[in-house]
Amino acid sequence: MVCPVGAVKADLTIAPMDFLPAQASPPRRLWDIFCQVIDNHGDIGVCWRLAADLAARGQRVRLWCDDASALAWMAPPATRSRDIELLGWPAQAPGNGGASGGVGDVVIEAFGCEIPPAWAAAIAQAARERPRPPVWINLEYLSAEGYVERCHRLPSPIQSGPAQGLTRWFFYPGFTERTGGLLREGGLAARQQAFDRQAWRARLGIASRALAVSLFCYEPPALAELVAQLRQHGPAHLLVAPGRAAQALQRLPAVQDTAGLALHLLPYVSQPQFDEMLWACDLNLVRGEDSLVRALWAGQPLVWNIYPQHDDAHHAKLHAFLDWLDAPASLRRFHLLWNGVQAGSPLPLPSTGVLAEWRACVHAARQSLLQRKDLLTQLLGFVEEKS
Repeated sequence: MVCPVGAVKADLTIAPMDFLPAQASPPRRLWDIFCQVIDNHGDIGVCWRLAADLAARGQRVRLWCDDASALAWMAPPATRSRDIELLGWPAQAPGNGGASGGVGDVVIEAFGCEIPPAWAAAIAQAARERPRPPVWINLEYLSAEGYVERCHRLPSPIQSGPAQGLTRWFFYPGFTERTGGLLREGGLAARQQAFDRQAWRARLGIASRALAVSLFCYEPPALAELVAQLRQHGPAHLLVAPGRAAQALQRLPAVQDTAGLALHLLPYVSQPQFDEMLWACDLNLVRGEDSLVRALWAGQPLVWNIYPQHDDAHHAKLHAFLDWLDAPASLRRFHLLWNGVQAGSPLPLPSTGVLAEWRACVHAARQSLLQRKDLLTQLLGFVEEKS
């Protein structure tokens, strides 16, 4: 059995906060966001969504990145706001004039990247000279672990170096009321409501009752078993993202045997187009941070391939997420097998009944998240408070 498309439609109800009376817009500020790309696209993906949302809310942004090449397809130049300036990793302190001169009103080090010492010195100088010193923030990784609530919004006094005596603040994204929330741009609900799911699927030849599964992963141990199940329980379509997901699939033995399974090797696409793929599929296999958040907003069943760490620290992170999600036993088992945390038992079959249970779980989590302020709304409030 496969899940009929449209058998259960995700509730795209707009959060109650969207109907609150309009409040005064925050002051227009200049934000410096620093991003260092490690080995995937998640860092720059999150930073770009943050920058784009800031620009949409009337803020000016300079995004400093050591490798912004992925933005060529993730955010094509023609789609970028003029309020975002994309710059290379700085080799020296900011100047005093010009479009790129001076330290911004807010400085964000994304995911613990460290700005150059010359920039730290420039922040210290601005703190001495300005009536309102720059607000310096360390935007951390997303996690459901307990330490996030304890550390969110804590000060981190700088004990040495050119910025000694200043304070940098921890800001943690998260899933609960006592965290910084998740990125969610203002027009997301309207975009989802206007999306023509059937037309999107029809362009790829996906029938209305066929199972569509998106694959955006690292190298999950249970990938071969999933492919075998999809072949056995077709008609099914596997929509494969380029890069590591496609490479992992192509390394499987007999991958060319597509009986019962249609493979779609997708090109690199922009962030809005990636969102649409998640909305169109019946099961989303996602990885990292940005795609997990977007899969939650999509409201469809999801499985998270968490970034593997050599000391297995990601195991605790995965368990914490599944606990927050209140994942049913089959979804928890799929996650543990998919991520290699557990071995030995067969992968739960994504049948109609199983997917309906997973969808209800994700839907409940999504509705809970929609009752909370998004990350940027909280971040703007935090900056206003510290300014």
